Amino acid sequence: MKDVIILALESSCDETACALVRNGREILSSKVASQIDVHTKYGGVVPEVASRIHIENISIIIKEALEEAKVSWDDIDGIAVTVGPGLIGSLHIGVLAAKTLAWAYHKPLIPVQHLTGHIYANAFVDELKFPLLALVVSGGHTELVLMKEDYDFEVLGTTQDDAVGEAYDKVGRVLNLPYPGGPKIDKLAKEGQPRYQLPKVHTDDPLNFSFSGLKSAVMQSLKRLERNNEELSVPDMCASFQEAALSHLWSRVETVLDEYEVRQVILAGGVAANSRLREICVERMKKHPGISYIIPPLAYCTDNAAMIGASGYIAYKKGIFADLDIEADPSLEMQ
Repeated sequence: MKDVIILALESSCDETACALVRNGREILSSKVASQIDVHTKYGGVVPEVASRIHIENISIIIKEALEEAKVSWDDIDGIAVTVGPGLIGSLHIGVLAAKTLAWAYHKPLIPVQHLTGHIYANAFVDELKFPLLALVVSGGHTELVLMKEDYDFEVLGTTQDDAVGEAYDKVGRVLNLPYPGGPKIDKLAKEGQPRYQLPKVHTDDPLNFSFSGLKSAVMQSLKRLERNNEELSVPDMCASFQEAALSHLWSRVETVLDEYEVRQVILAGGVAANSRLREICVERMKKHPGISYIIPPLAYCTDNAAMIGASGYIAYKKGIFADLDIEADPSLEMQ
């Protein structure tokens, strides 16, 4: 059977990325230009700045990815690109570049929903086994997704307010930690103990999530400590918040495993890089010996184009293509 090589582009937020992926599993090249140093100065991603930097980087990144992969345009079978969700200006740069390449080199254009890319990043580790449950956790999304087969996405639960990564960043801000707060909290939590009492989260739907209350509880705890002239231990507060947030996350996973027939559990998204979440996954899945699990490599937790190539390969095989008049959709949902 002929190999299928996909050139993939990702520009949904503040990473400009291009990758070439063979048969959805083999990464021929993966280049990412991060803007983190720029946005750290502002305490978060500035959309207008992000899109401007994408314009500067995208041609360079494509050229570097092609050179590293050592493939010609004749070898490439399709152009995959993130069309949403994400920042509209950032998405637009990637979509415009992909449409230009598809037109110029007469290649099919493959539209990819960003979160499906995070899910299929796990294909670089092992074969996906259906039905599977994906815990998708990032700065903008927190979702439980049931997949009965390739490209069949049923969202069982989602956040009612903040995404878990967003909550990490907000708590990091009130603790005066540099942006992004998630990695800093994860690191400091290792030095502390979860001794501050934070409330257990309740939602109307047992599969939905809520994190704004935890963020508010941290703020209230800080004010209470100040009123009582008590010293704050930042590592202990980080540990307390992290344990509460991740316990809330995993409780929903357990609910699904109790109610649905699942062969595999996978982590997906930027927060899948969290060391404590990875530990919890390993620990808790021991209770389910009949269910396998995949934890993606750290390099493919954060935004990258290789994951878009992996998802794009499945779309290519299923004949999911787009016309050249397709536009970026910042609110695009999994279908």
